[in-house]
Amino acid sequence: MKLKEIDRTAMQAWSPAQQHPIYLATGTSAQQLDATFSTSASLEIFELDLSDPSLDMKSCATFSSSHRYHKLIWGPHSMNSGERVSGVLIAGGENGNVILYDPAKVIAGDAEVVIAQKDKHTGPVRALDVNMFQTNLVASGANESEIYIWDLNNFATPMTPGVKTQPLEDISCIAWNRQVQHILASASPSGRTTVWDLRKNEPIIKVSDHNNRMHCSGLAWHPDVATQMVLASEDDRLPVIQMWDLRFASSPLRVLENHTRGILAIAWSMADSELLLSCGKDAKILCSNPNTGEVLYELPTNTQWCFDIQWCPRNPAVLSAASFDGRISIYSIMGGSTDGLRQKQVDQLSSSFGNLDPFGTGQSLPPLQLPQQTAPQSIVLPLKKPPKWIRRPVGASFSFGGKLVTFENAKSQQQPGIEQQQQQRHHVYVSQVVTEEEFLARSNQLQEAVQSEGFVSYCQRKIDMAQADFEKNVWAFLKVNFEEDSRVKYLELLGYRKDDVRKKVNMPGSCACVKCFTDGYVDGLITQTLLTGNFESAVDLCLHDNRMADAIILAIAGGQELLSRTQEKYFAKMQSKITRLITAVVTKNWKEIVQSCDLQNWREALAAVLTYARPDEFAALCDLLGNRLESEGDSLLQTQACLCYICAGNVEKLVACWTKARDGNSPFHRSCWLS
Repeated sequence: MKLKEIDRTAMQAWSPAQQHPIYLATGTSAQQLDATFSTSASLEIFELDLSDPSLDMKSCATFSSSHRYHKLIWGPHSMNSGERVSGVLIAGGENGNVILYDPAKVIAGDAEVVIAQKDKHTGPVRALDVNMFQTNLVASGANESEIYIWDLNNFATPMTPGVKTQPLEDISCIAWNRQVQHILASASPSGRTTVWDLRKNEPIIKVSDHNNRMHCSGLAWHPDVATQMVLASEDDRLPVIQMWDLRFASSPLRVLENHTRGILAIAWSMADSELLLSCGKDAKILCSNPNTGEVLYELPTNTQWCFDIQWCPRNPAVLSAASFDGRISIYSIMGGSTDGLRQKQVDQLSSSFGNLDPFGTGQSLPPLQLPQQTAPQSIVLPLKKPPKWIRRPVGASFSFGGKLVTFENAKSQQQPGIEQQQQQRHHVYVSQVVTEEEFLARSNQLQEAVQSEGFVSYCQRKIDMAQADFEKNVWAFLKVNFEEDSRVKYLELLGYRKDDVRKKVNMPGSCACVKCFTDGYVDGLITQTLLTGNFESAVDLCLHDNRMADAIILAIAGGQELLSRTQEKYFAKMQSKITRLITAVVTKNWKEIVQSCDLQNWREALAAVLTYARPDEFAALCDLLGNRLESEGDSLLQTQACLCYICAGNVEKLVACWTKARDGNSPFHRSCWLS
């Protein structure tokens, strides 16, 4: 997406990353003329204001220069945070001169803006670069293999990286290494590239394409890997970008063949090493991944060639491209609409004629009629991958059990012998976060009990620790659920022991009256004997109380021997409330008893179900009794429904009822299992 544009035939240089606001310096390009054949030259500074929706960039200053430029860079040397504009503008001129400008004085409108200049080179200075580690060091290249290293603190006498390479040739590109400060590379149009070691003052390796068609127009070091670089070819017969690794310098590591004609300039993003810009004579500006060769983005350009392209150091998504049609365009690689560009061109055309007839009749023209746009809005697709600067550097997420999962995209250190194109491995860390130690201890105890199946001992510990009687009863019932002969033990928890009932029958005077389905001393004894399965004692009590029908019916359920002993008195009908219980025992119709019994006597009803219900109906009867207790208005009876659900093995209803009984208003009510 195009953001801004400047109508200039000029070289360009972005202000350093430390500079805010962002500026773009332009210097009139050498070996190019505009449509007016003007031979004047100027140095201008523009401000990039992205809040302004128009395409015009704000011009901050213009300095009339006596030089035209082959190269322009803006170095961060002597930058002060308190100053609005700082750094040094370094220009390579036509006549072998290197000129230093003060951008602050240019914007201030001072007459003396030149810090220093030297005419040391032979021929035009086409290559310039600033050392990113020692910003006072600037490398320049010109004709006859001339390379100088300038110290901005002592500009008078430059140094050389070593003896000139032979044969003598022009230096078209020069670049400092991005990882090692004393390594410098230079390239010539012939395709030969030399890597210099400034500590030794000599070349340490030379790279050359074997087919001799590699007319080098661009050179860039890898932002992260010290031994890798890319070279671009201007030759239409070989429009490629070669990626070299100096550890394997016999041939290119990879060749990008995305352009159809010669490549004029390249720029490698310092914010994301997977973004490499290139522009060529096929009028394309491509953003490629040099590690894979894939084209990630193509900028919507016109049919003109771009001869210079640069990333903005401060805003990594912004780039600028200078084209031969006399325009510098500012783009964003994040995509967007291009429909506003056509309207701007039309408005400029209308304003040029000022609403008058261009053929001199002097008559006003009607408003310019634009043809109806039939095509939908042109949308420029964004990058095929997210840029590195908008990826998540770190992330965290909580999980169950107090687990915390974190990740980080740390910059990997390149190991010797490991290819950069290999997939980078990322690490995910899982840690335990402890916020409530007591709760975590209870959770660990439950987890250990589940893994070791030590449910009985776990429930016993809960019984010993319980403060309320209701909680003790619940854990006692849960404990019986994991023991053998659970029905007998459930009866004992309800207060019905067979041995105790036998003693009461044998010693009637010492028994207490028990209310169940009937009132009375004998009825209570009969009830207890039936609830504990003691038929013989029940029949004896019925015979003793002259309850013949009850005795005979119980005798039928008790067996043939007992029946034969009581059948002669069976027909002596005796009506009493206990007959209902007897009928249920004989007919095994416990559902009717559970549905109609007095809920104040729920214990007896549950005991009867525990004693007589078949396995296939036991759970349903306990559920039914629990539902009746839970729906009763009495809160005490509602809490006792938990015991019925435990007997039935209905965990869901048990948890819901128990939670309601303990703390129904708490958002963490299910933690009662661990309390």
